[in-house]
Amino acid sequence: MGTLTILLKHSSTYKSLTKCTNIFLLFPLSKKQHSIYTLHFHQRPLCHGCYLSMNGCRKGHSREPVGTIETQTLEPVATTSMALYSLKMAISKMKSEPQFRSSSGIVRLQVSIEEEEVEAIDWLHSQNHLLLPRCFFSGREHNSFDSNGRSLVSVAGVGSAVFFCQPHPFSYWDWVSIRRFLSESCPLIRAYGAIRFDAKAKLSVEWLPFGSFYFMIPQVEFNELEGGSMLTTTIAWDNTISWSWEDAINALQDTLSKVSASIVRFPKQAPPTLILSSHDIPSKIDWDIAVNRALEMIKKNNSLLTKVVLARSTRVVPTTNIDPLTWLACLTVESENAYQFLLQPPDAPAFIGNTPEQLFHRKWLHITSEALAGTRARGVSMALDRQIELDLLTSPKDDIEFTIVRDTIRRKLEGVCEKVVIKPKKMIRKLPRIQHLFAQLAGRLRSEEDEFEVLSSLHPSPAVCGFPTEEAQLLIAKTEVFDRGMYAGPVGWFGDGESEFAVGIRSALVEKDHGVLIYAGTGIVEGSNPYLEWDELELKTSQFTKLLKLDLPLRQKVDCK
Repeated sequence: MGTLTILLKHSSTYKSLTKCTNIFLLFPLSKKQHSIYTLHFHQRPLCHGCYLSMNGCRKGHSREPVGTIETQTLEPVATTSMALYSLKMAISKMKSEPQFRSSSGIVRLQVSIEEEEVEAIDWLHSQNHLLLPRCFFSGREHNSFDSNGRSLVSVAGVGSAVFFCQPHPFSYWDWVSIRRFLSESCPLIRAYGAIRFDAKAKLSVEWLPFGSFYFMIPQVEFNELEGGSMLTTTIAWDNTISWSWEDAINALQDTLSKVSASIVRFPKQAPPTLILSSHDIPSKIDWDIAVNRALEMIKKNNSLLTKVVLARSTRVVPTTNIDPLTWLACLTVESENAYQFLLQPPDAPAFIGNTPEQLFHRKWLHITSEALAGTRARGVSMALDRQIELDLLTSPKDDIEFTIVRDTIRRKLEGVCEKVVIKPKKMIRKLPRIQHLFAQLAGRLRSEEDEFEVLSSLHPSPAVCGFPTEEAQLLIAKTEVFDRGMYAGPVGWFGDGESEFAVGIRSALVEKDHGVLIYAGTGIVEGSNPYLEWDELELKTSQFTKLLKLDLPLRQKVDCK
């Protein structure tokens, strides 16, 4: 990856850069009347256009909330195309008759769609022609509501009113930078994104556009509600980051001019595809060696290590490009008790997933988290399914793994909560293809400021890292020869009164012209068997591999280091 720094007059920044090519990600770094933009580009020709926005994470800028935070609700309309027209007219009027005098702010305009039924994923797929950052998030339980009391089902967004991305580990001040743009009075202004599993690990080329963390407040957002939908736009500006109101509204108008008003329901099935190659890292042989080494470490008398989660990356290259939204839509079929997500920086790979595991959900001071460990396939009959369930519930090996996860989360929550309740303490959570041991933990935070402490202490959890954390991370760093990126990291959103994060497992990174990287991991404890653990990896990746025809017409499957 190369870096190019250019100096532009502030007034002409937008017009100049919208004509550029091969620009991948832009970090505004300037102050006063000039703007310095660091343009990151890949040696591979991933970028075919350019996109300009404000990076809200910047050293030295104000830590105070932005001056204006507001939501404006327009008159309801019948269709999505009418909603888009209504928003364009409102933005044009807002531009000609400026309402805001503050040097920084964020304003959301929203319009309800009353007659046309549209799914958020269909709306996002209809914007596939845009080379803009995009996101999608569908919660497992629909606990968020709009101003009319309708629960929020899914959110899809394109463009970023403001994004937050840096190469350094996500810090308290980065959290504060995001919180500046959030308000109790505007609960649906949210920053969607993800954080790397290990911010200290070296970034591989496929994960470079994401930085150590990547969050975005979408410019244009489609909210799928129970009983309706909303189309919204968001404008954000901050003169201290050299991104003025004029810059923001010009950028929004440019995005709106490219958004499609024609929404087509696309087939929720993957087209038949042949696989050219499939590479596992580590190979089956190297996996056996790694697991046995981990077991030796766990059995040592002087070792504190009791569990480590080792992962595998599988690169699959099919004969045709994979559409990440088509894959995500196929995964939605298995969405019971799971979160679906997509995160994609400008013209970059798409990180998608269908994860059953909640890291935490915060509603004001109330917080919940979950322990999930131990994996079995579902049975082909009710009797066999019950037999497998009993085997999982009574397995000593799985009980050790599960107890480590549950008790570690409990201790971490007790550090920031007045009281922690575990209910149920141990049960089976059944998913369409697999089942796990499960417990739910709930507590009450002493302060909303403790949210960052909750995030930083719960991640990485023993379910995706091991125990003790430090020893497990060290062994993972020594053993794994690929970059996990945001696999197994926190994925979700920050709001003011409410935030929710899942654990980015059951996930994949889809790269145009380079296939897909499918990730899976498994917990190693005393009693683990490397052959059975490999089978568990295969089971966990099956929700992706089943979308492909596993024939290799040109070459055989290859295990590689």
